Amino acid sequence: MPTKTNLPLPAQVEAGQSYSWCSCGLSQTMPLCDGAHKGASDKKPVNFIAEETKTVYLCACTASQTPPRCDGSHCK
Repeated sequence: MPTKTNLPLPAQVEAGQSYSWCSCGLSQTMPLCDGAHKGASDKKPVNFIAEETKTVYLCACTASQTPPRCDGSHCK
């Protein structure tokens, strides 16, 4: 899986479960954090709890001002 990309990436989430969105772009499991930032980046993952069980599309360029959702920042 690519690290950073300008396209939102899918993540299967389950209602009530906690997830960590990758804010550094180093994760091999983008858009979710795999801990690759430790020792390599000052950026921290953004934790969120899934509201529904479904596939969500999360920011993969890491420039979003509304993480973990894509807000089109990669187009600016």
